[in-house]
Amino acid sequence: MRINCNGKTLDLSSPAVMGILNVTPDSFFDGGKYDSGEKILQQVEKMIREGASLIDVGAVSTRPGSAGVTEEAEEQRLLPVIALIRSKHPDLILSADTWRSSVAEKAAAAGADIINDISGGTMDPAMLDTVAGLGLPYILMHIKGTPADMQRDPQYTDVVEEVMDHFIRQSELALSRGVKQIILDPGFGFGKTTEHNYRLLNNLSRFRLLGFPLLAGVSRKSMINTVIGTRPENALNGTTVVNTLALMNGADILRVHDVREATEAVKIVTFARKV
Repeated sequence: MRINCNGKTLDLSSPAVMGILNVTPDSFFDGGKYDSGEKILQQVEKMIREGASLIDVGAVSTRPGSAGVTEEAEEQRLLPVIALIRSKHPDLILSADTWRSSVAEKAAAAGADIINDISGGTMDPAMLDTVAGLGLPYILMHIKGTPADMQRDPQYTDVVEEVMDHFIRQSELALSRGVKQIILDPGFGFGKTTEHNYRLLNNLSRFRLLGFPLLAGVSRKSMINTVIGTRPENALNGTTVVNTLALMNGADILRVHDVREATEAVKIVTFARKV
């Protein structure tokens, strides 16, 4: 599979690694780390060296319980960073992590090649039309609730079927609005218990039946820490294990804080499949 990202090609014939760049003061793992242009570029260049095929830039924390920020504050954080990275790396594929259509439009003007929407088009009714107009690939995620309340006792009759229904409904809507390229993200940790997350992980390959690439974002999340008693800062080994399970179950893109380790997991799983 090849995704046309604003004229740049994302080749998913083997799994790709998406590096996370949070330009927020309060993200659950790396909040406040990248508070200058120099630190931002150093981290981007490190992720490129370690094997990232694309970088996802986010300016609003979506950790459980987070209250969000104003549209103006999101723009002030996000847009200069995208423009800075684009000026130094014209061929790098950049994803803008936002659920707001107006921010998505401005991010694209600043140099973003993909729109990554945690709400899958449910938080801003103009998002799907905006993405269609931009002609960019769209990462369509599942969330139950909002970041402020999503982990307050999330309930499902069958989490796999309900996420599948969301994907079918929202992807059909997106296609009808003119979105051409869709990537699906089950939203690990976004309104799910630990058990819900692992049911989704075990059934990830079922979502491939819809015909879209799959993204897995499990990096240093509570679904790892709850099982093995770690915290985000020492959850790298657990993250690598879960990333490997995601790859074995059909993930096409790993969204990660730690690119080198994810790239090594991709290489091993890819090699193992060939022998």
